[in-house]
Amino acid sequence: MVTAADRPATWDLFRSSGEPRPTTSLRADAVTTALGVWFTLGLFVDAYAHANLPGLETFFTPWHAVFYSGFAAVALWILWLVWGHVREGRRGLSAVPLGYGASAIALPVFAVSGGIDLVWHEVIGIETTTDIFFSPSHLGLVVSMIVILTSPLRAAWARHATGSRPPLAAVLPAVLTLSFAASLVLLFLTYGNALTFGSSAIVEILSDTDRASRLAASIVITTVVLVAPLLLVARRWSLPRGTATIVLAVCAVISAVLTGFEANEIAAAAVAAGVLIDVLAVVLRPSGERRAAFWLFGFLAPVLVWAVYLLVASVTVGQLPLVTEFWTGMPLVAGLVGWALAALLLPNAQAPVRAAAPSEPKGRAAV
Repeated sequence: MVTAADRPATWDLFRSSGEPRPTTSLRADAVTTALGVWFTLGLFVDAYAHANLPGLETFFTPWHAVFYSGFAAVALWILWLVWGHVREGRRGLSAVPLGYGASAIALPVFAVSGGIDLVWHEVIGIETTTDIFFSPSHLGLVVSMIVILTSPLRAAWARHATGSRPPLAAVLPAVLTLSFAASLVLLFLTYGNALTFGSSAIVEILSDTDRASRLAASIVITTVVLVAPLLLVARRWSLPRGTATIVLAVCAVISAVLTGFEANEIAAAAVAAGVLIDVLAVVLRPSGERRAAFWLFGFLAPVLVWAVYLLVASVTVGQLPLVTEFWTGMPLVAGLVGWALAALLLPNAQAPVRAAAPSEPKGRAAV
């Protein structure tokens, strides 16, 4: 019979018992992804309500309920995963699955940020315009949220070694959570999100040299957000087929939600560009071991995005922008930005990775 004296003290639960950290199953990561998507969509619905419903002057709204209930669900799930290993006798970090360690820290950070957000809204008021993206409490929420959301990405990072070629099905939770993380970044960069412009606005702005600055800057910013996730995955693994389509589709649809679906043709253009980028990846096979292909992919991927973007806008309106330099040069500028990102992520080609012995771990440890 176990007595109270035999039970570990509460503090002992936080001391690592020394075993190698466990890995999660693909099914467990899929559950984390589904709950994370609920969590993320709750934030987008809340952001849409703040932007489009005048007179919203309270913290206690149905949209906040969706958002915070999503957080509660994903938090309980992650804690349940950890508790399952505690019941096996593990303690401390040894009970936390690979990829979920940072989330264990982000959960209380999010909870504290939510409490600060409540006080902030009651004292300062409810933000309804661009100031919503600069509120300190909102920044705390979104940063911790991205960390929690990308747990399956870090878990897959641990399971699949550098240079491996996992099929999309094996890393789908990782790709989906990376896509929604990119969409969260675009949400907080709405003032620099080129996917929120409609066709008429694009053609009109690029026909006026005095008004083009904001759209030009937005294209550069959006290029970084869309291309960086693709380069990150390509550097680690061979880019699974369909990754670009998923990343651009999620970002495009979320951007369309923010505009009230007033620019559906631009969302469709982004999805079409994602398909073309996946074809490009099949042809070039960019990877950490193939620097030239990686750099070329970094250049051509954004060229495709913005060439299709400008083409669709022009066809929809029925004319090209009047300033030729803008519609011919902006895709090239975006391509140079993508090439610079590729060069920063992979300044030198990686050495080929030898196959791991059966007793060796498949991937490097992830937080």
